[in-house]
Amino acid sequence: MEANDSLVERIEKALDTIRPFLKNDGGDVQLAEITPDMVVKVVLLGACGSCPFSLMTLKNGIELAIKRDVPEVKEVISIQDNEVII
Repeated sequence: MEANDSLVERIEKALDTIRPFLKNDGGDVQLAEITPDMVVKVVLLGACGSCPFSLMTLKNGIELAIKRDVPEVKEVISIQDNEVII
C-alpha cells in the first residue's frame, strides 16, 4: 500500500505534538513507512536511538500520540534508519 498524503500528513501532525519533548532530550523521530496493515514504522533519531527508555518513549509517547490522532493505526514500531521507505 502506498500511503496517501492525507494519512502521512495526519501522522506527521501527531508526531509534531511529541517532537518538542523528544528534542528537549536531544532526540527526534522520523516517519519511515506505513504498511498495508496500518503499522507505522518510525526511526528514533539522536539520543532517542540509544536511550535505554526508547521503548517506553515509543509506546507511551509516540504510539499514543499517533493513535489518538489516527485511530486506524494498529501499532507503531521502531526500525533502523537504513530501512526508511517514505
